[in-house]
Amino acid sequence: MSVEVIVLKDGYSRWKDKPRSMLANGTSTLIRLSDGKNFLIDTLGPWDKDDLVDRLHRQNLSPENIHLLIGTHMHTDHIGNLNLFTNCPQIISDQRCFGDFFEFDIFGSNKHLTLAKDVDLISTPGHTPNDVSIICRNVDRLGTVAIVGDLFESKNDLEDERIWIDAGSFDSNQQRINRQYILSEADFIVPGHGPMFKVDRS
Repeated sequence: MSVEVIVLKDGYSRWKDKPRSMLANGTSTLIRLSDGKNFLIDTLGPWDKDDLVDRLHRQNLSPENIHLLIGTHMHTDHIGNLNLFTNCPQIISDQRCFGDFFEFDIFGSNKHLTLAKDVDLISTPGHTPNDVSIICRNVDRLGTVAIVGDLFESKNDLEDERIWIDAGSFDSNQQRINRQYILSEADFIVPGHGPMFKVDRS
């Protein structure tokens, strides 16, 4: 086994009666590599600091044990606790930073970057202009797992695309193309606001 994917907390989103308002929090996912390194994907919202630290502790980890932090996009419900992870580099959308060093447009002319053996970062815009997804291959018992932020809201939006469009889509055509790419690559998908689900190829 080279890669283990652990969903620390499932995200959720529910529309409220007030126009253009919802209850929401993003999914947070841990990637454990066989060499002992740990990558964290999305950090929940700003009011979830203690919950996130507790969920890391359940994996016998602390924020200091994270070697790379990735934010799938720049919405607060996904990157609300970045300041817990100042000991490691951070990739937020298509930007990389560490301390006061910032690198922009890290993909350049490419669509993907290799982060580790069997772990790739890919550019998947649509929900926002700069979304990223993480593809993990050779995951024990799961195969290929895609951690996609809000490219997919939840499994439910496979049947009703109004779910992901109404949740906010900067470019629905681009998002549709990138969703199809992920569906063609992944055995399981970790969406931005729901439990991990298996891709049905029947």
